Amino acid sequence: MMSESPSHASEWWRHAVIYQVYPRSFADADGDGTGDLAGVRSRLPYLASLGIDAIWFTPWYVSPLADGGYDVADYRAIDPQFGTLADAEQLIREALDLGIRTIVDVVPNHVSAQHRWFQEALAAGPGSPERERFWFHPGKGPDGDEMPTNWVSDFQGTTWTRTTNPDGTPGEWYLHLFSPEQPDLNWDHPDVRREHEEILRFWFDRGAAGIRIDSAALLVKDRTLPEVPAEPGPGGHPHADRDELHDIYRAWRAIADEYPEPRVLIGEVWLPDVERFTRFLRPDEMHTAFNFDFMARPWDAEQLRESIRATLASHAPVAATPTWVLSNHDVTRPVTRYGREDSSFAFTKKRFGTPTDLDLGTRRARAAAVLVAALPGAMYVYEGDELGLPEVEDLPREAIQDPMHFRSEGVDPGRDGCRVPLPWTRGGSSFGFGADGAAAPWLPQPAGWGELSVEAQEQDPASMLALYRAVTARRRAEASLADAPLVWREDAGSDVLAFTRGDVAVIANLGEQPVAVTGEILLASAPDGGPALPRDTAVWVRVTP
Repeated sequence: MMSESPSHASEWWRHAVIYQVYPRSFADADGDGTGDLAGVRSRLPYLASLGIDAIWFTPWYVSPLADGGYDVADYRAIDPQFGTLADAEQLIREALDLGIRTIVDVVPNHVSAQHRWFQEALAAGPGSPERERFWFHPGKGPDGDEMPTNWVSDFQGTTWTRTTNPDGTPGEWYLHLFSPEQPDLNWDHPDVRREHEEILRFWFDRGAAGIRIDSAALLVKDRTLPEVPAEPGPGGHPHADRDELHDIYRAWRAIADEYPEPRVLIGEVWLPDVERFTRFLRPDEMHTAFNFDFMARPWDAEQLRESIRATLASHAPVAATPTWVLSNHDVTRPVTRYGREDSSFAFTKKRFGTPTDLDLGTRRARAAAVLVAALPGAMYVYEGDELGLPEVEDLPREAIQDPMHFRSEGVDPGRDGCRVPLPWTRGGSSFGFGADGAAAPWLPQPAGWGELSVEAQEQDPASMLALYRAVTARRRAEASLADAPLVWREDAGSDVLAFTRGDVAVIANLGEQPVAVTGEILLASAPDGGPALPRDTAVWVRVTP
C-alpha cells in the first residue's frame, strides 16, 4: 500500500476506504457455523487486495445476541464464539502490519439485559443506587400498570417493559428505545460517563484507530419524560438530539486527541435537520458521521445531486469530512434496492415479496460505486457489496433472528437478508465460509451463492470484485480525488450527474439517452462505458483543469 506522509497519516480518515466486517458472517475458522476473528485474520490478504484503509467491526463483545451483538454484556471481553481478547489484539496488529487500521463499535445508548449493572439493578429493587444507572420508573394509573410514556421504539412497538418484584407482584418499568433486552442507560449518571470513557481508553490502548458510535443522537433523555411533541423544535425531542449530548462527545474527543496518532470518532447520526447534524461535527466533537441521506435516496439524478450538494454544504462550515455509504448491516443491499421501482430506502417500507430486477440493480450498483468513490471524503464498503451480493429475501421464516421482524409482528422481513454468510469458493457445504463439512452457517446461504463467490470472481475482469479493486486502486492513484474541490458541470442534462475534481471528470448517466464522453476514460462501471455513455453507467475521464 502507498506510504503516507506524517500529515496525511494523522488525518488518514479524511479520504479513507473503510470496509465493514459483520463478524458472524465474514469467515468461520473453527467450523461452528459462526464467523470469528480467526476467520478474519485468515482473510486479511484478501482485504489488503481490496485497497482498503481500515476495517470497522460491528460489536464483537460478549453478548446474548438478542440484537446481533448490539446488546453488549461486557465491553472488555470478546464473545467466545468470535474468539478471545488476545485474538482481537493480534488481529489489530496483523491488520496494521498490512496498512489497515481497526475501528471498533461502541454502543453507548444501552447495554444487554444480561450486563452486570442491569442484573444488579433488578436485584436491588426500586429506589436503589443501582437502578439510577438506568431509566426505572413507576407506571401510571392507580395500579402503575400503564407505561410511563407512549414513546415508540425504533424497532417498532413499545419502549417500556415492566419488571416483577421478588414476591411476584408487578414492579417498576424500565426504558428501552430498542428491544426489552437492551435497557437504556442514564447518561446523567457519573458512573455511566466514567465507564464509557474507560472503555474508549481500553480499546485505544490496544491499538484501535477509532470508534464507531452507535445511535449517537439518542443517549440523553428529558428527565421529565414528556410525550414526543407533534413537531419538536431544535433540541426539543425528549429522547433524540438533546443539546446535552455535545458535552459527552467533547469529553470523548479530548480522550481521542490524547494519543500520538489521534483516534477517530465516527457517529451514527440519523438526523434530517442538516444544521443539527453538523453540530456533532464541530472541531472539538466527532471527526465524521455517517451520511445516510445519500443511501436512502432513490436512483434519480436530481435526488442524488441534491443529496451531494446538501452534504458538502453542511460539512463545509465546520471543515468536516463527508462519508459516503451505500449500505450496511441494517440496509437492503444495493443490488436489490436499486433494482426496484422504488429504489429509495426506509425501514418502515420493508416488506416481503417486493419485486426487484437484479440485472438492473447490479448495473446501477456498479455505477453507484464508481460515483461515490470520486466524491470528497471517506467511502464505506459493507462486506459482500464488493461481490455484488443481493439481499437474500427467501430466508425460511424459522431462520430469521432479527428482532425488527418479530416486533413488527412478521410484517417487516428484518435485516438478516443482508447478513447471510459470505461465499468464498464456488463449491463446498458453505461455499468456503467454513471448512467443508463443518457446521451449517448460522443463516442459510442461497443455492447459487457460489457463482458470486470470491473464487468465481477472482479471475473475471468484468466482475464486481474486479471493479471494486479497480475503483480503490484508481482512487488512490489520482491525487485530485484526495483534495481537489468538487465543481459541478452545468452543461450536463438533468438526468446526468457530472462534476470535475482537478483533472478528473466524473459522469454518471441516469437517463434514457446515451451521453457523449470525450477524453481518456480512466474507469468505467460497465464495459460499454464510452464514448457514448449508456444508461446507468458511470465513468471517470481525464480532463485538462
